[in-house]
Amino acid sequence: MGQVEENGLLRLDLTLDPAMNVALDDALIEAAENAVDHPEVLRFWELGTPMVVIGRSSPLGSEVNHAYCERHSIPVFRRISGGQSIVTGPGCLMFALLLDMRLRPELEMLDLAHQSVMQNMQRALAKVGVETKMEGTCDLTIDGRKFSGNAVRKRRHWMLYHGTVLCDFDLSLISNCLGEPARRPEYRGQRSHDQFVTCVAVSTQAVADAIAERWDAKDPFDDPPLDLARQMVSEKYATRQWLEKVK
Repeated sequence: MGQVEENGLLRLDLTLDPAMNVALDDALIEAAENAVDHPEVLRFWELGTPMVVIGRSSPLGSEVNHAYCERHSIPVFRRISGGQSIVTGPGCLMFALLLDMRLRPELEMLDLAHQSVMQNMQRALAKVGVETKMEGTCDLTIDGRKFSGNAVRKRRHWMLYHGTVLCDFDLSLISNCLGEPARRPEYRGQRSHDQFVTCVAVSTQAVADAIAERWDAKDPFDDPPLDLARQMVSEKYATRQWLEKVK
């Protein structure tokens, strides 16, 4: 458990517009499930402007400060995976691992999947001088404060494991854009966003390179499913029906 496969992943560094960024993760796992042969992929992206991404079952009304987001033209999208709402933007590294569960049987059990992926993330971060602890379901913390939140989407053969690493990020955006979370991990207690979240003192590029090295992602992935992602934006991610769904 926690060991990287001998065959490395392919690396995808691709930042698109906000809706396409959310849709591409969905398109990656959809394309993999429908392919006869598909590589495992490690994707990185970092937006130049803020965006809110809520979990698959997150309550839109209570978890997002809509007045602030509208006033500052901050878009809100719902992702395919569960978990709490997040704010991303400059200084927040977004990563996604597309992993084949047939090659990694430990991923079939969700608790082992969290341990396996997070152990590799912790070892990558240790390489750039960031010693972390895994708390809650799959948060990474420093001194009890969260800097990385993660979420999972499983299909029959493939897992999408994606999340955030806060580096040089404006933490005030979190309290300004988000309301109180519907669920709190026990280790958080009653702490506010400002008291609970922190950044790591490493650049997003250094963190991305360390994660890529840990997962042996040397070669580029040159065939991302952009057409499928565009279709998903049109039919799903840009629609009010998907944004306002409750289950």
